[in-house]
Amino acid sequence: MPFQGCKKIWMNGKLVAFEDAKIHVLSHVIHYGSALFEGDRCYDTSVGPRVFRLAEHVERLFNSCKIYRMEIPFTREQIFSACLDTVRANGLKDCYIRPIAYRGFHSLGVDPRNCPVDVTVAVWDWGKYLGPEALEKGVDVCVSSWNRMAPNTFPYLAKAAANYMNSQLIKLEAINNGYVEGIALDTFGMVSEGSGENIFVVHKGRIFTPPLCVSVLPGITRDSVIILARDLGYELIEQGIPREMLYIADEVFFTGSAAEVTPIRSIDKIVVGEGHAGKITKSLQKAFFDVIEGRAQDKYGWLTKVY
Repeated sequence: MPFQGCKKIWMNGKLVAFEDAKIHVLSHVIHYGSALFEGDRCYDTSVGPRVFRLAEHVERLFNSCKIYRMEIPFTREQIFSACLDTVRANGLKDCYIRPIAYRGFHSLGVDPRNCPVDVTVAVWDWGKYLGPEALEKGVDVCVSSWNRMAPNTFPYLAKAAANYMNSQLIKLEAINNGYVEGIALDTFGMVSEGSGENIFVVHKGRIFTPPLCVSVLPGITRDSVIILARDLGYELIEQGIPREMLYIADEVFFTGSAAEVTPIRSIDKIVVGEGHAGKITKSLQKAFFDVIEGRAQDKYGWLTKVY
């Protein structure tokens, strides 16, 4: 079963059995992709299970829904509690958390106003997103032939299900060509992000990451790494990154709730740096995992107690 540990799912305020968590085939979301979602992780730390930056993930979910004029029929506090309740109900200590708001069953047509907004929270045991050895050895990726959405087409600041049709094309093309992941460019040819990850480039001791204006999702792990990098004394610059900078970089790495901090070993079969996690990537990995696994002080209040 791919959803290990997922026995109970929270649906519109009630915990239901995994096999009973169903929606109608004529729900608006199935036909028009009208869903906004989040991805968060609970870590089994040295001081017990803790959820990483839950308040920020809930806030982004509500912001995504606001952009799409979708009013969630629950408060932020209720969704926050629902995530924790679902982890508890499944007795998990280390898991992935997926809250999702979507337009449900009423009528079909592009106009969604008559369709209810339903909310679901599911949790399950999900290992390392890009593979068990990825965090140490890195991954082989390519620059995708598919661009990210152009400005004023889809709202890329919203974590919308419809946006991930683009992500699927990027991911499938990469896998079909023997890579683990793809890097998308924006419509002007500047580096944007992976199919489900933000990207950082290290060059001559400085860390660069694309700004939000190049079709980048405002990643919460991205924000965390920016904070940690500056705490460690690194110069971190948000600016446009041309494709060719990927090939001459000393280090490149992905960040994301699923990917965490994953080094990139090669891009388009060009080896990045020494072909494994570099010094700066390793230092950021350590700083990140020290916080989320309870070995370092949680001075920013990123961790929420579960039990």
